[in-house]
Amino acid sequence: MIRMPAEWEKQRAVLISFPHEETDWAEDDLEAALSPFIRIAQAITYKEAVYIICKDKEKISSMFCSTRNMTFIEIPTNDTWIRDYGYISIKEEGETKLLDFTFDGWGGKFEASLDNSVNQHLHQKGYMGVTPLEKIDFVLEGGSIESDGEGTILTTSECLCNPNRNGGLDKKKIEEKLNAYLGADRVLWLDHGYLAGDDTDSHIDTLARFVNKETIVYVKSDKKEDVHYEALQKMEEQLQSFTTKEGKPYKLIPLPMCEAKYNKEGNRLPATYANFLITNDALLYPTYSDKNDKKAGEIFKEIFSDKEIIPINCLKLIEQGGSLHCSTMQIAY
Repeated sequence: MIRMPAEWEKQRAVLISFPHEETDWAEDDLEAALSPFIRIAQAITYKEAVYIICKDKEKISSMFCSTRNMTFIEIPTNDTWIRDYGYISIKEEGETKLLDFTFDGWGGKFEASLDNSVNQHLHQKGYMGVTPLEKIDFVLEGGSIESDGEGTILTTSECLCNPNRNGGLDKKKIEEKLNAYLGADRVLWLDHGYLAGDDTDSHIDTLARFVNKETIVYVKSDKKEDVHYEALQKMEEQLQSFTTKEGKPYKLIPLPMCEAKYNKEGNRLPATYANFLITNDALLYPTYSDKNDKKAGEIFKEIFSDKEIIPINCLKLIEQGGSLHCSTMQIAY
């Protein structure tokens, strides 16, 4: 039996990949870019191990007051979005197995050959111990799928059926792959919803997330003049049509939409509160110096009453197209 654990299940560690001089971050203020990555790592390591992939481990480790629960690993990378090229954990007959899917830079938009080799390097260096690794000739990004831990995968057709991934397979063929690799016995397809400035072709972790097997949180816009309003309304209607395996409607909890954020060139940035990370003892959520930051935090406190709620300013991250969840990847126990 195969299944993909939910993010709220017990984690062994979290992977993070730090920016360096040979990434796109170098074109901006690299020191400022490092700040949210340092904060994310610190927030996790109070109770959980973090593997930090970096170019210069002496330089990066010197930026922390304490390196408890941190392991610094020098591996060459193109970029920092390890959610999409890091291991995807599954359980096979109750034992953890790591899957190394192909990463093609979100449909060939960016160079990704180094990122696509990170998992093999980590395994060869022995950091995963005896946990087995399987390399898979199929394009699949961690940010494009959500699992409830019981065989249901939530995803978007815009991403997984896109011609720039796997030649544009149809839903039926994709479902066969998700069943074979992740043990998915059903797939919930969202056909609407996007964020302006998002390079991922509508990753699910920017739009809607499982927080338990009966509850989905999702981004909602209340402003009819917002460019996302119509698409997000249609997404909400589709979410309302979904049911659990028991045939009950999901409990749906809307997250507020940020005020529009723009880069120096005037392009809108993909700010979303859906890009949070669930760890063993905490919920880390992105903030954007926005009036809705506090409201999002209150929603998370109500949902995750047993966890510490940690806000992390991710304005710098969205300048490069990602946010908090995109910057991390959990490894299951």
